[in-house]
Amino acid sequence: MKAMLLAAGRGERMRPLTDSTPKPLLKVRGRPLIVWHILNLVKAGITDIVINHAYLGQQIEDALGDGSQFGASISYSREAEALETAGGIATALPLLGDEPFVVVSADIYIPHFDFRECLNTLEDEDPWGNPLPEEERDLAWLYMVKNPDFHPQGDFALSLMGLSNEGEPRYTFANIGVYRPEMFRQIPAGSYAKLGPLLRELIDQGRIGGELYRGDWHNVGTPEQLAQLNQPFRPAV
Repeated sequence: MKAMLLAAGRGERMRPLTDSTPKPLLKVRGRPLIVWHILNLVKAGITDIVINHAYLGQQIEDALGDGSQFGASISYSREAEALETAGGIATALPLLGDEPFVVVSADIYIPHFDFRECLNTLEDEDPWGNPLPEEERDLAWLYMVKNPDFHPQGDFALSLMGLSNEGEPRYTFANIGVYRPEMFRQIPAGSYAKLGPLLRELIDQGRIGGELYRGDWHNVGTPEQLAQLNQPFRPAV
């Protein structure tokens, strides 16, 4: 399995920090946000990594290089302007190949996520080993988290049958997902396309599954959040 790290965003809410540093290179606990993901991917045996970038992208390439310092092989999908998530993935498809791949937003902090869980989420066979018709296979598997304070309504409902646009309980998309490449092939390379509308359409078709992740997860959105994560650890007395 390959992985894609989304690193093309401008990070407007993180200004002034992102005026001179791309958001994925901001550090938590002494390590850039994007490096946390790379190390955890490599630990899971996922070493072939694609990174898209736009704003200050050369800094990302200079910092990470070809990935060999991490035990990975990194290639880059360069965007003149950020193409949003679906557009960025569609543009990177030639680098991602024909098998399912995992996509992670490079600017979230999820230090304990085990990417080995992603390896067998999109099944091609039913529980009895019979091939599933192509039209019945899930096109994506999304990881959800409990709704943070800044997003109390969540994104999607989660049940044993998969994700739903309606219903309860609702959870927030953690910005980690496993996708089949055919999900993005109708999007022209180099075009601007958001992921949300595509997800909602396919959820209505019953083509997207998911599960709840209960570990630490932070969408690092403001300098204040970053500073809080970098506070010295104080054990309870």
